[in-house]
Amino acid sequence: MLDRILLSRFRNHRETAVEGTAQFNLLVGENGAGKTNVLEAISLLSPGRGLRRASLADMPGQEFDGGFAVSAALMVPGAEPVRLGTGVTAERPGRRLVQVNGAEAPAVRLAEWLSIGWLTPAMDRLFVEGAGARRRFLDRLVLAVRPDHASHATRLENALRERNRLLSDERVPDPRWLDAIETQLAEAGAMVASARAELVERLEQTLANLPDSPFARPSLAYQPGGPIAAEALARALRDGRARERAAQRTLTGPHRDELLVTMAGKGQPAADCSTGEQKAMLIAITLAHSQLLEQGTEQRPRLLLLDEVAAHLDPVRREALFDRLRAGSAQVWLTGTELAPFEAIVGEAAVWEVTAGSVRRLGQH
Repeated sequence: MLDRILLSRFRNHRETAVEGTAQFNLLVGENGAGKTNVLEAISLLSPGRGLRRASLADMPGQEFDGGFAVSAALMVPGAEPVRLGTGVTAERPGRRLVQVNGAEAPAVRLAEWLSIGWLTPAMDRLFVEGAGARRRFLDRLVLAVRPDHASHATRLENALRERNRLLSDERVPDPRWLDAIETQLAEAGAMVASARAELVERLEQTLANLPDSPFARPSLAYQPGGPIAAEALARALRDGRARERAAQRTLTGPHRDELLVTMAGKGQPAADCSTGEQKAMLIAITLAHSQLLEQGTEQRPRLLLLDEVAAHLDPVRREALFDRLRAGSAQVWLTGTELAPFEAIVGEAAVWEVTAGSVRRLGQH
């Protein structure tokens, strides 16, 4: 689990330390106090842009010098703690720095140490937003299972960006250069697509064994945006050059994938379900994913960040949520405006009160 978490000049936290963590960790305070900022800081100890998908420039507090730092000790049984850190300097605010035990490392290396997932209020619209949001959600789930997914996704994005640049150039691109780019795109794309497809299949099997209540049970399907196999994808890219030069962008590949979600029993697309049903299905997917990790060979420590999740659940669903979380091995971080919704776990949790960017420990677990 994580402990000794330090936030320096991050959002509204000038200097914040969170120590003495437990399996359940509660951050309680008024809206705007800085609870979600702590979760966002923790989420940056994984590859990507964190749970808000914010730009680096938005993360330093406005009254500070333009830099910020986040670090934490990863407590490993039978070994010395591993110090993970990330941040930016005021001199280079657009370049993210990552350190592992004081040595600089690429951000993708963070996935080798930790598996982090999250649910936030902004994700309540996941099923009615564009497909890109669902791809990012799916990739986060894949990354929790396969730490190499981040590097494959980065290679895919880079190759896709380069191919789109060539397609939109007024000059006819050199076919040999396109061949080389498309080979890279197809190789990385096949790794990304196959990992997505495999995870959706495993999640669907896990969900099928869960009860229909108290959380609405979703059914998942993976809809590829092109051939999954590398050779077939490379051939489709080559055959589609004329059409895609006219469109000035790549129209085939994993960047067009879709995660299809329906409500089991009703056969109704998630986008057409009620807000409450959508939230319940999102929680069900998160819990099924956590159960899948428990059953697998995953050895990395796991974190689950749940922002304002309990407040909108009735007592029966809250109790079911806590029971399932308690049965797992993940360290869980929850936020809320008051302690009442967490009454069932307060006695075993580490609790902090968050006020205007400062954190005060309320009790011992």
